[in-house]
Amino acid sequence: MFNPATGAVTGRVAYATAAETEAAIAAAADAFPGWSRTPPHVRARVLFRFRDLVEQHADRLAEIITAEHGKVRDDARGEVTRGLEVVEFACGIPHLLKGEFSENVGRKVDAVTFRQPLGVVAGISPFNFPAMVPMWMFPVAIACGNTFVLKPSEKDPTLSVELAKLLKEAGLPDGVFNVVHGDKTAVDVLLTDPRVEAVSFVGSTPIAQYVHTTAAANGKRVQALGGAKNHLVVMPDADLDQAVSALMGAAYGSAGERCMAISVAVPVGAETAERLRERLIKALAELKVGPGLNPGVEMGPLVTGAHRDKVAGYLDTGVAEGADLVVDGRTAEIPDSGDGFFLGGSLFDHVTPAMRIYREEIFGPVLSIVRADSFAEALTLVNEHEFGNGTAIFTRDGNTARTYLAEVKAGMVGINVPIPVPMAFHSFGGWKRSLFGDHHVHGPEGVRFYTRNKTATTRWPGDHRISTDFAMPTHV
Repeated sequence: MFNPATGAVTGRVAYATAAETEAAIAAAADAFPGWSRTPPHVRARVLFRFRDLVEQHADRLAEIITAEHGKVRDDARGEVTRGLEVVEFACGIPHLLKGEFSENVGRKVDAVTFRQPLGVVAGISPFNFPAMVPMWMFPVAIACGNTFVLKPSEKDPTLSVELAKLLKEAGLPDGVFNVVHGDKTAVDVLLTDPRVEAVSFVGSTPIAQYVHTTAAANGKRVQALGGAKNHLVVMPDADLDQAVSALMGAAYGSAGERCMAISVAVPVGAETAERLRERLIKALAELKVGPGLNPGVEMGPLVTGAHRDKVAGYLDTGVAEGADLVVDGRTAEIPDSGDGFFLGGSLFDHVTPAMRIYREEIFGPVLSIVRADSFAEALTLVNEHEFGNGTAIFTRDGNTARTYLAEVKAGMVGINVPIPVPMAFHSFGGWKRSLFGDHHVHGPEGVRFYTRNKTATTRWPGDHRISTDFAMPTHV
């Protein structure tokens, strides 16, 4: 483990063996019968207490995130808050699990439909949100009556252990929530062990596809969220100051290490493009980059030196492909950078769809301008990309916004909102190669993912006999 702001080694992570991962699954399996029979309102009370504990410790948790991931303090605190929103949603599980009842679907025949937990479920989370993404998964899962095994990123593992301690303090029984640190060895056990009923994953598309294929082949339910290349379309009538402010935060916040980061700006019309370019250059000159705990810093380092070098390599790639590197983050003057994994905000112009820097997810502070002559061309550009996680359009025209919302092929859409991450009572997920599996994360989709439907049709003995019937029952 490293402190990204200094480059110093701060700890070591012991990777679980296959046997240790199996032991965690066994603990979850042993805990499932008792936890699943616990009334939903009692499960919710544990989550209420957990919610209060996370709120009490939020600043300390945010500092842990900053120390291991590198994002600035306010961004880390915001991540904790967005995770808490899912906990608050899960606290309503008694209502969310209410079933349906129909009296007299036939003569003296009633029908009831309800949802039951799956069993042991697993979550595999990425480095960029060590608090929020796990809290997208486990609160809903355990509220529904499942037991959970979390495999967090080995790059910033401490936060997951802290959450486990707070769950224990909140009264969660042993074995209901388990943390396994590791690499592909641990992941493969979670994907193949027959005791694991479902797997939730957030990460890059190649790994998401592997997780989905492997887990599904082993009979598991899977939601695997992959990569993104999120576009923000800027119409000629847009408030350009608002659009530039939005682009700066959405492209360079958290050093671009967000699956919902805007990495492509699509100005419509030559005049819009020139004005946007000029203002972005000016804004980048004022971007404050440095250690995440320093006052006033707006963007911190990348998570590791290897990832920083990979992102920097895309700058060379873009230049070789013929893009105009307007701002080169490698030359940025960054106070207190030392041996940290820093890269300044970078900006390309005249990027085309044929370029690697457009096709691939860079996952760093690199924004590309792809110019479009018309709204139709901009919409086609977005729809033809292989990723469809999120997108946004900035415009004052309601009809343009409505048309974009109706026709764009992406799972999450912002209208004058740059990062349209849904609130916890809606569900998060993309389209195309940004999602493998049928269910989105948290919200109503999360409840459906972590439960299965059961329907019962009932008749009780009365004072008359039922004759044998060999026809399809029609309940008439």
